[in-house]
Amino acid sequence: MKSKVIVDPHFRRMDEIFSPEDQRRLHDLVDVVWGLDERMPRDEFLRALPEAEAVVCAGWRYGDALDQAVKLRAIMDVSGGFPRGLDYEACYRRRIRVLSAAPGFARQVAEFSLGMAIASCREIAYGDRQMRAGDEQYLWDGNVNTYLLYDQPVGIIGYGSIARALHPLLRPFNVRISAYDPWLGAGYLRRQGVEPMPLEQLLATSRFIFVLAVPSSENRAMLTRELLERIPRNAVLILSSRAHVVDFDALTELVLAGRFKLATDVFPVEPLPADHPIRRAEGALLSAHRAGSVAQGMVDLGEMVVDDLEAVIQGLPPRRLQMAEPELSMRYTTNRAKTPDES
Repeated sequence: MKSKVIVDPHFRRMDEIFSPEDQRRLHDLVDVVWGLDERMPRDEFLRALPEAEAVVCAGWRYGDALDQAVKLRAIMDVSGGFPRGLDYEACYRRRIRVLSAAPGFARQVAEFSLGMAIASCREIAYGDRQMRAGDEQYLWDGNVNTYLLYDQPVGIIGYGSIARALHPLLRPFNVRISAYDPWLGAGYLRRQGVEPMPLEQLLATSRFIFVLAVPSSENRAMLTRELLERIPRNAVLILSSRAHVVDFDALTELVLAGRFKLATDVFPVEPLPADHPIRRAEGALLSAHRAGSVAQGMVDLGEMVVDDLEAVIQGLPPRRLQMAEPELSMRYTTNRAKTPDES
């Protein structure tokens, strides 16, 4: 008899995260309960939970229901972060794996971050705007403030799954990479081929700074005005994780003043208000939270889920998704920007 698995991915759609092949794999592997795009009604969820060996969800919205989950082995979150409102201590005590599909976004966001870095230092978007306005400057005159990524010092803030996907993309450019991540040991970082460095020094010595840190209870506005002022003139700050980690008001003022360049895919409030001053900054390359929403990449989430379901129901440890660890799980915070109604 197949293991029963509740698949309730709303707000995501089934065909958004599962390719046709992975949907077939999923149904061949387990008895799928629900498996629809609409949100699963709570009463149906509670009826199915006692027999479920895994729950695939986009956030834990089922309240205090774990006592009824007598067979549960894994909770797999496809929202992009770890579920809030979940009793992690109970999960650890009962050996229920809490897993996040966040690594499924790594390739998408890494590729986009590299593109934004190159577009910024070569002023590609700025040149396009000049061309359309009839104000373009050719050859040398159009490159007065541009420079190469090749051979430059690069700093990475947060050496998680996105950084690990970005690192091999940077290798052909012969860059010197330093990293700041207080959740990782210096020895581990060196073995990844990066030089561990204090945050203040990293900011002061890097020409390209990739901000890839996971939002936590400890790093809200970690990049303060004082730290941002250490960034060298005409450097590029690439903000790809969450605006949570930076003093965005100070960042906006410094970019408007021409202190350094900014490439950002995230904002403290989304959608970004039409009158936000960052929209006026010539030195800013702005993107509407598009780094991780490519159809070709989103199916990585479903592939990882099915691969790890296969392991879980065989009594083996999952290997593809990110596991919530007791030392860190309560330090994560929401991975979502505020909406205008919440600001």
